[in-house]
Amino acid sequence: MAILFLKAFLLVSVICFVGLLCHHHPGISLRGGKNLSEKPNFIIILADDIGWGDLGANWGKRKDTPNLDKMAMEGMRFVDFHSAASTCSPSRASLLTGRLGLRNGVTHNFAVTSVGGLPLNETTLADVLKGAGYLTAAIGKWHLGHNGLHHPNFRGFDYYFGIPYSHDMGCTDTPGYNLPPCPACPQHSTPASNHLSECYPEIALPLFENHTIIQQPVNLTSLSAEYAEKAIQFISYASQSGRPFFLYLALAHMHVPLVMTDPPCNHPYGANLREMDALVGQIKAKVDSTARENTFLWFTGDNGPWSEKCEFAGSVGPYTGMWQRKRDGSSAKQTTWEGGHRVPTIAYWVGKIPANVTSHAVLSTLDIFPTVVSLANASLPPNRRFDGMDMSEVLLGQSNKGHKTLFHPNSGAAGKYGHLQTLRLNQYKAFYITGGAKACDGSIGQEERHHPPLVFNLQQDIQEETPLDSKAAEYHAVLPMINQALQGILQDIATDNVSIADYSHDPAVIPCCNPLHLVCRCQSTYWSSGFRKCGRLLD
Repeated sequence: MAILFLKAFLLVSVICFVGLLCHHHPGISLRGGKNLSEKPNFIIILADDIGWGDLGANWGKRKDTPNLDKMAMEGMRFVDFHSAASTCSPSRASLLTGRLGLRNGVTHNFAVTSVGGLPLNETTLADVLKGAGYLTAAIGKWHLGHNGLHHPNFRGFDYYFGIPYSHDMGCTDTPGYNLPPCPACPQHSTPASNHLSECYPEIALPLFENHTIIQQPVNLTSLSAEYAEKAIQFISYASQSGRPFFLYLALAHMHVPLVMTDPPCNHPYGANLREMDALVGQIKAKVDSTARENTFLWFTGDNGPWSEKCEFAGSVGPYTGMWQRKRDGSSAKQTTWEGGHRVPTIAYWVGKIPANVTSHAVLSTLDIFPTVVSLANASLPPNRRFDGMDMSEVLLGQSNKGHKTLFHPNSGAAGKYGHLQTLRLNQYKAFYITGGAKACDGSIGQEERHHPPLVFNLQQDIQEETPLDSKAAEYHAVLPMINQALQGILQDIATDNVSIADYSHDPAVIPCCNPLHLVCRCQSTYWSSGFRKCGRLLD
């Protein structure tokens, strides 16, 4: 009887998943779809708040990522790869558009009450691939707008399963490890009064499947397993459909709150890093068993560690930003120091990407958009300019040439959001403005403006500790090129088709499955008794 029940449950789950896709796009079917198998599949796994030094293959001091280390041995590891911004929403917007925040309009994070999101006139990678015949899915954290047409299902994704923003932006019954520690959602009609000032307001974190809130508050303890299950289901379905697929998997790891271990362990960050690594291992194993030679798997991060979370934050490795740390504040997330935007990155594609290669090419998440579009034999959207480059030749081992220049937008530590006041030129890095985010000790590095700019030679000073002497010949040789590069990008943006994001707020847009219930708690949770068919519970 138990075996029959399990078989029935699995059958209903598969029917539900396929039904959700078919309901949203009636043209999708397992039979009769156009066979586009010659096009590669794409899986982008984006880790949250992960440090360059968290990857064992990067920084031998950690042994918590055996699956990622194995993937690095079987693929290509990038050691000079950068997020397009050093905080959540701008980084994700740039990944999905190939454009900096000053072009796509997303310069800082969206809130629970945000009316807008990634501007609707921006074309996402999912839009392009869907137009090229791909099945598309977004699983995990979105954080590019949840209200109305900003929802992922309207931004090119056939299927969505995940949370609309960071998982510390709402209370849960399983709050996990955080600093300060945050209590669970209140259970009674009178809101709890013991919430600490830095904990998020008493609105429960929602979990969506397509447009439906299926659980509120989310059970963080099982969220990783849910993401893995949905991702594997999508890969299976897409592989059977005869059509290529694009999966964007935006993990909750390694953002706080970290999942609570049972029993509590002495090193929760390492335990959560191992859980994330195991999830990546599951996805890779599914790829290897299903579509090994036709699937491009890409792992990277959205920005560096959130240092103010102390032992619950990751490692920047050797990219310590010592010039800033000597002046207080963190040199990681929210800053334009290397620890804020240099992220661990691995590309894996059996038979296409050479194995066990370490690339030193200067590359960015901005490059994902044009590279995937090129490999899919699709076309870039017209009437706009892109900041990324097609890195196909680097991936295929035919070139080691990356960017000559990269621009790092202000992300909260100093200056106006999105403005370009830090840039990379070959081995040189110039700061027209510096500042430190809040550090573990509570200090914040004061904003400083530099005219002429501070310039570091990263080949000789990866810790960004000692800037070049402004009177030295090396400084005077590189300064004109730095100024020219900055003026060039600013002029280019000024003449581009740029977008403006709506950052207005309205409490009415807060996702809520039951506004009459304290903290918007759902009457029935995702795993309560009965089968769930297409987002609804059957009695």
